[in-house]
Amino acid sequence: MAGSTGRSLEPWARELLRCPVTGATLVDGVGPDGAPTLVSTDPDNPLAYPVRDGIPVLLVDEGVPVPRG
Repeated sequence: MAGSTGRSLEPWARELLRCPVTGATLVDGVGPDGAPTLVSTDPDNPLAYPVRDGIPVLLVDEGVPVPRG
C-alpha cells in the first residue's frame, strides 16, 4: 500500500515534496495502523505525514515523530 503512494503522483511532483518542518526529502512509509505515510529523511527530526485518499497531508500540525531504534 505504501508503494502506491508514490506511484499515484507524477514523478516530477513527487520529487518536489519536502517535509514542511525540516525541508528534508520524503520517502514512502507505513504508519502503525498500516496506513500509508510519507516519512522525512531528516536524521535529527524524522516526521511522518499521513496520506489520505491518495493525497499527502503535508501540514506542520500533521507531522508525527518517528520512533527511533
